This record gives sequence, C-alpha cells and structure tokens, in this order.
Amino acid sequence: MPTRPEVTGGRLHIPNTTGWGIALAFVVALISGVSVFVNGYAVKQVPDAAVYTTLKNGVAALILIGFAALVVRGAEVRALDRRSWTGLAVIGVIGGSVPFILFFSGLAIASAPTAAFIHKTLFVWVAMLAVPFLGERLGVFPIAALGVLLAGQFLAAPPTGVVWGTGETMILAATLLWAIEVVIARRLLVADVPSPVVGAARLGIGLIVLVGYLAVSGRLPVLAGLTATQFAWGLGTGVLLAAYTATWLAALRRAEASVVASVLVIAAPITAALAAGVNGTLPAPSVVLGLVIMAVAVVGLAALVLRRQGERSAALA
Repeated sequence: MPTRPEVTGGRLHIPNTTGWGIALAFVVALISGVSVFVNGYAVKQVPDAAVYTTLKNGVAALILIGFAALVVRGAEVRALDRRSWTGLAVIGVIGGSVPFILFFSGLAIASAPTAAFIHKTLFVWVAMLAVPFLGERLGVFPIAALGVLLAGQFLAAPPTGVVWGTGETMILAATLLWAIEVVIARRLLVADVPSPVVGAARLGIGLIVLVGYLAVSGRLPVLAGLTATQFAWGLGTGVLLAAYTATWLAALRRAEASVVASVLVIAAPITAALAAGVNGTLPAPSVVLGLVIMAVAVVGLAALVLRRQGERSAALA
C-alpha cells in the first residue's frame, strides 16, 4: 500500500492510513485555529449571529458542492443506498444547521467562560460515543492522555463563575449534536461514502435549514441588506469553513473519531498565539500552562496511536 500521496488520472489520492488521518487532523486544527481567530472579528461585522452563520455556511456549501461535482463520479453517487442518504440528511440537520443556531443563540445569553469550556469538551463526548457506536478501543494510556487534555482545558479556559441557564443548555445541546454527527459521519465514511459528498450534504442540506430558519424568524431581509464589506467577511470565513470541513472529513475517513476530535483541541493554542501576536499581550501564566499541557497531550496521544498502529502492522506482516 502506498504511503505517499499519488496523482492518478489527474486526481490527488492520499493513502487511506491512520498516519495520514492524524496528519490531516493536525492540518484541520491549524485551519480551525486560524478560523476561530478570524471569526472573532467577522461575527462583529454582521448585526445578527444567525444571519452571519447562514452567510458563511452558504459560501462554504457552494464551494463544497462544486468540489464534489468535480471529483466525485456520478456512479458513486447513484450507488448510495437509502441508509447512506438518510445518514447524509441527518448530518445536514444535526451537524450543518441546528447546532449552529443553538450555539450562536446560546452564546448571546450564556456566560463566556462557561460557554467556551462546554464547547471545548467536544472531544470527551466523541470519545464516549465512539466506544459503543464505532467499536473504538480506549486503553489505559489513551484514557490518561484524554484526562491530561481535559486538565489542560480547565487551566486554559476555566469555567469561572459558573452559571447554568438557557444559554449554557443550548451550547451543550449543540456540542452533543456535533459529537453525534462525528459518529454518523465516521460510519458513512468507512462505508465508502465519498467524503466530498458528506461535506456537500452537511452544509448544503444545512443551508436549506438555515435559510428556512431566517425566513420563519423574519430575518431574511437582514441577509439581503448586508453591505459589500459584510459579504466579504462572509466570503473569507466561508472559504475557511469549506477547507475545514473537507479536511476534517478526509481525516475522519482515515483515523478513529476519538483521535481526530482530540487532535483538533490543539486549535486553541494556535488561536491564542495569533491573538497574542496581534494584540501584543500574553495570556496569564495559568492559561499558557494549560495550552502547553493540551499541546503535549495531543502530540503524545497521536504518537501513542501511531506506535500502536505500527505494532499492529508489524504483527500482520
């Protein structure tokens, strides 16, 4: 089996190995770290978070649909059975639309520290779901690495002054839906549903739901009345979202869901580094320590998984 990307028939083929899955997950983390930083500015340019989300997701959906049309053969799409189409529809609802509405609506009324911490526990929920529903095995050392990663989260984004209300509940619901989406997406991908099709369905179907939500809530005129500058911000963040989704699904196709979700946590130190560079101020020492612990835990977990995979390959050779 080749271990390097190859170009055949004008298409780039990345080997379907765990190593490449983890490598792609680190690329996703980089994109996510940059995207979170940019979105922090972009969301302030649009008066309504739901309108901004629809604009950004709409741009990403058009890119991913176009990409899927270019690289996926019609026969592959026609070969999808009813179960696959049902899974794609579910992903569009619980991954590409409803959680975004819940998250941004909750963020507007939740306490910031608690909201940030809740969202960043996504990797914990994915790991918990991956064991019974994906058959993933978490040994002592991977569980320990996840525990260290969670400890780093407490230091980097402590939920100080915890207050639980409607906003926090909405953010938790969004996080749980995204965790379920990861499990469903992984099942579809290992069943050979092309990842570009999953990405196009996620944001394409999600866009229909988001536009419907704006129509029902009477906010479509706000979307139509955005300025050129506001559309430009939506375009930029939409491109980042498309890159994130495509690379994330490519990683999830090759590596276990719990591993990919854990690697994505390293996006937080990337965002913090960008913020420090732009603002010229360093985070508090406890936050820096938490970010370092998170980075070390992610790298350690990735190394552990690669070593375990290497031992399995050697045993089969």
